[in-house]
Amino acid sequence: MTCELILGGARSGKSREAERRATESGLAVTVIATAEALDDEMAARIRRHQADRPAGWRTVETPVALADTLRREAAPDRCLLVDCLTLWLSNLLVDAESLPPGADAEALPLFRAQRDALLATLPRLPGRIVLVANEVGLGLVPEHPLGRLFRDEAGRLNQAVAALCPRVVFVAAGLPLVLKQD
Repeated sequence: MTCELILGGARSGKSREAERRATESGLAVTVIATAEALDDEMAARIRRHQADRPAGWRTVETPVALADTLRREAAPDRCLLVDCLTLWLSNLLVDAESLPPGADAEALPLFRAQRDALLATLPRLPGRIVLVANEVGLGLVPEHPLGRLFRDEAGRLNQAVAALCPRVVFVAAGLPLVLKQD
């Protein structure tokens, strides 16, 4: 398995870089999409991403069960492009508003089970995996506790996935900067 994590901020070019890397793999590409079109803005964003992809690429939507989808779709002759881990994380934190003050996401069974499953699954997958995630820890400290929880868990998830991937890239202004290359 070859795993790669591509990080960046909003509109940094991270998805374009991930698509370029998937194309360069020479393998059949399946996009694992984690976003849900819950409003008109997100629906438009999803359509824009779909229009940018080559016509021959398959898309599998999986807002929550990412590890299960990766196990089912991964193959030695396939490249899976996961776009994106950050939206997937937000789907897992849907019940976080109910947490008592000071509790962390570990208290959410869905979050804990799905995150642990992803981290256990990634190293065992055949083929090539390209994961996209937002780097959200470079900005202001969120005012709301849920925003701080999301920022913290996104940072922890990015660190855990980066530790498993031989290649990690940060994209800013459309320019890829290799952070890790084993």
